[in-house]
Amino acid sequence: MTKKLRDYSTLTFDCYGIMVDWESGIWDALQPLIMGNRRKDITREIALAAFARVETAQQLSTPKALYPELLRSVHKMTAFEFRMDSNDVLDQEFGSSVYCWPAFPDSADALGILKEHFKLVILSNVHRVGFAAANKKFGVEFDAIYTAEDVGRYKPNNANFDYLLMNIKSGLGIDPNQILHTAQSLDRLTGAREQ
Repeated sequence: MTKKLRDYSTLTFDCYGIMVDWESGIWDALQPLIMGNRRKDITREIALAAFARVETAQQLSTPKALYPELLRSVHKMTAFEFRMDSNDVLDQEFGSSVYCWPAFPDSADALGILKEHFKLVILSNVHRVGFAAANKKFGVEFDAIYTAEDVGRYKPNNANFDYLLMNIKSGLGIDPNQILHTAQSLDRLTGAREQ
């Protein structure tokens, strides 16, 4: 039997890629590095693909690093991959850029409508403070927020989803069959990008 949206009581979200335009945020944050190295050959598509590769490897290598720390390392390694010069200031600024990544224009309105009908829960690869900054743009109170900082790992590790299900059941009393997870793509199950 196929379930309909109204058959669920709770929507869980990845946040970045769904409600926050991480691609534009990352691309904008990479501009000082790219422009400072006068690299006109690095397109948005090329830069984002490199970022995703390096970030995935870094998440596996340092699963307990807070997201800004992880981003600093990713920036440094991305620069190295493209044979560009970076420095501590550029790496630090890139690490802090997560606080400035823009929400999609319809995110706040859509979340407001969904909140009238569902419990809303976040499962994000950022840290608590990073999500709090993004959440100011949404204008909605989430029923629960779980981050990589809480779990001690980054998705796609199944521990993140196990943590979500366990805490939703124990903390909110919601059966896992009542949850619909909303993600940027299903590719994360195979190792591609999702926040």
